[in-house]
Amino acid sequence: MTETPPAAEDFNSRVIREFRENGGKVGGPFTGAPLLLLTTTGAKTGASRTSPVMYLADGDRMYIFASKAGAPDNPAWYHNLLAHPAVTVEVGAERFGVTATEVSGAERDEIYARQAALSPGFAEYQAKTSRTIPVVALERTA
Repeated sequence: MTETPPAAEDFNSRVIREFRENGGKVGGPFTGAPLLLLTTTGAKTGASRTSPVMYLADGDRMYIFASKAGAPDNPAWYHNLLAHPAVTVEVGAERFGVTATEVSGAERDEIYARQAALSPGFAEYQAKTSRTIPVVALERTA
């Protein structure tokens, strides 16, 4: 697992601040995109970490995608939620607990294809990397 570069951290900090100041709405590359804030517990450090993540809503579930823009490795938040699947999300102005479960096989492929159809960048991310980009289901617990 690699460290988050300072420039990405600064970018994420700005997105998080804008999200919270505007009831979940942000501009720039996320204008109009379904975005949530995912707060995980560090797998190694135990520290709380918040990341802005695009999601796909599907009934009572939300799906997130560990794309890291097609990088060869998974994002840190993915490793954190595998170690500690009870996480917190912020959607709009609402904050609540969820349980994260990785989706695999044909179900994963169908969900990823839906996301790529809605947001073509996800098809580009998968084409850029040799890894299969993980799909994670989030189900409300509180």
